[in-house]
Amino acid sequence: MQHDFFKYQAQTTQFAAGFEVEKAAGSYIYGKNGQRYLDFVAGVSANTLGHSHPKIVDAIKTQAEKYLHVMVYGEYAQEMPVKLCKLLADATPEPLEVTYLVNSGAEAIDGALKLAKRYTGREEIISMTNSYHGNTHGALSVSGNEYHKREFRPLLPMVSFIEFNNQFDFSKITEKTACVLAETIQGAAGFLVPDSDYYYNLKKRCEEVGALLILDEIQPGFGRTGKLFAFEHFGMVPDILVMGKGMGGGVPVGAFMSSKEIMHSLSHSPKLGHITTFGGNPLIAAASYATLHEVLESGLMNEIQEKENLFRQLLVHPKIKKVNGKGLMLAVNLGSPDFTLQVAKKCMEKGLVVFWQLYRNEYLRISPPLTISLEEIREGCGIIIDVLNEN
Repeated sequence: MQHDFFKYQAQTTQFAAGFEVEKAAGSYIYGKNGQRYLDFVAGVSANTLGHSHPKIVDAIKTQAEKYLHVMVYGEYAQEMPVKLCKLLADATPEPLEVTYLVNSGAEAIDGALKLAKRYTGREEIISMTNSYHGNTHGALSVSGNEYHKREFRPLLPMVSFIEFNNQFDFSKITEKTACVLAETIQGAAGFLVPDSDYYYNLKKRCEEVGALLILDEIQPGFGRTGKLFAFEHFGMVPDILVMGKGMGGGVPVGAFMSSKEIMHSLSHSPKLGHITTFGGNPLIAAASYATLHEVLESGLMNEIQEKENLFRQLLVHPKIKKVNGKGLMLAVNLGSPDFTLQVAKKCMEKGLVVFWQLYRNEYLRISPPLTISLEEIREGCGIIIDVLNEN
């Protein structure tokens, strides 16, 4: 299988691991080599409830026996997409009330940008330096790392950047600005958390000039920081909320959410302002509903702070420079990309899956399932410390 993987499946790097997966359950991935691996990555923050959570699997099976795809998005009323959108509205503060379901976080970013431009009638988009929002042309255009963009130019015009967590840059947001886009917690840059008043003041500036604030919660959303969405830590509500990854608990999904007034802009002048064939797929919606319901009702979010505290208590070592992040999205600075890659490889050999940050390879990514136990945290951190002691 590994031979065919490299021969027939397109690769994203020249050094893919090619690890052969047999099955996955709970906090563990099982290889065809007969070994099990504790997962500290959760599919890059996607497997919110761990692998093969029984409630998600049951929801998929139940829906699969009823029907799969029946019509393009937005035409037919289907039970699970409607229930999912209603539960999202019930779980989020006003004026967030209407959800547009799509296939991925990157598509949700593209849809949110179109919505902001359509509603405001403006063209300028402001994003953040070192941000990451996905790899479609639109999402790449508003991502803030030139190395990943230069070979694909020209990209979207009229996109400019301000420095993340720098309130002196707010003066660059003007009456020409359609929207300001930000990751609530910057992901690829090393899980950077802004000052406590940053988003409150950013939203205030957007309101002053009539721009919309879009927050990208693709990574921190669905309980990972101890709140359903990370913006709830900052005393404000975005105009447009973007979600993905952990929303589906392991299936491909994305969405953007706003007020009914704003979202209505995509339905006319022109109609079909955004259209997607498989967005709102009932099978995916069933898995997403099961995930959201479990996150809200299980009490898992109440455990996040204790689990973060344990990680920070255990991840103390002379070779660890600092630990960024919030909740169960933590980035461990090991000083250099080469050393971090070496540590990740050695951890895998000892039965622990870890990864690195996209832009800042000196950071080791820690983003386990929310369901991870305290004992599993101790087990995995013990492996990391052992590897650091050996290297």
